[in-house]
Amino acid sequence: MRDFKKLNVWQLGMDIADQLFELFDSIPLSQAGFKIRDQATDAACSIPSNIAEGSSRRSEKEKYRYLEIALGSAFELQTRLLIVQRRKWISPGGMDKLLIAVEQEQKKVAAFMNTMER
Repeated sequence: MRDFKKLNVWQLGMDIADQLFELFDSIPLSQAGFKIRDQATDAACSIPSNIAEGSSRRSEKEKYRYLEIALGSAFELQTRLLIVQRRKWISPGGMDKLLIAVEQEQKKVAAFMNTMER
């Protein structure tokens, strides 16, 4: 069992969750926006949570499955952020840093999965 808190991929996931909460704290939302916010925060929290949970599993197959879920959550989060951007609930460029971090996380999770396949 690994100490998941030492994994860079987990740490980035936690940073993304923090950035997301800060972003939504600054956006006045309508009823529809509250639902998107809740779904986005769920997806953001799911990324490091699944990395952590997967690290507790004994079999590589199970660990890999939790990384798949974390990766799926990263893509879900990216989609929710793009919806917020398209709805113009935030100024242009207001979430560029966060979107870049989400794409980096997707790459890190995928790379971690690739190391497990070998």
